[in-house]
Amino acid sequence: MGSAIQNDKNRFPLFNRVKNDHDINVYIEEQNKSLHAMGYTEHSFAHIGVVADRTAYILDTIGVDDHTIDLALTASWMHDLGNIINRVDHSQSGALMTFYLLDKMGIPAEDIAPIVRAIGNHDEGSGLPVSNIAAALILADKSDVRRSRVQEDVLNYDIHDRVNYSVKKSILKINKDRTAIKLKLEIDTRYGEIGEYFEIFMERMLLCRKAAGYLNLEFHLIINEQTLM
Repeated sequence: MGSAIQNDKNRFPLFNRVKNDHDINVYIEEQNKSLHAMGYTEHSFAHIGVVADRTAYILDTIGVDDHTIDLALTASWMHDLGNIINRVDHSQSGALMTFYLLDKMGIPAEDIAPIVRAIGNHDEGSGLPVSNIAAALILADKSDVRRSRVQEDVLNYDIHDRVNYSVKKSILKINKDRTAIKLKLEIDTRYGEIGEYFEIFMERMLLCRKAAGYLNLEFHLIINEQTLM
């Protein structure tokens, strides 16, 4: 399941409505401007596109129904809106923004509730996999590590930029038996060491393990063909 899923208007009507909403996309653009100004990695349409694809892939692979995937795609698209207010507690403020925007669009409470629950629990600071949607969103969001997320000149980057810039390839894959989900990274150690990855992302990887467990999967982290988790 690749990026083509995002264009399936018949299969995922709510997601495609949200994806083409002018106001929501303005907020997405503006929250990334705030993070850029603070020196964070890219959180704009490229990031949410990766997160949406991976969230849908996970849920579709384990056999979740289309309506739930539609809600999950919507949560993926809106999960970082809270950054426009502040990076601190952005998952909770983003959930509140999402509630307001979807309620204004006339979306029923039965659909809004699982979306905001997932968004409010996607961050490693306070989040937990409280539903299938939340678990898939966590795995998709925390696995998006790649060179193109670095927004500044590489001569000025810090450890977060260094680690992201070092990642040449990132693949999230569920095995054929549907017993494990693997994050495979190819890291160029000229720019970042494997130890640095764990230094800044260990909390995220532990949350990924919890999220995978919620979906009855094992989580494995493989860096440069070495299984580390």
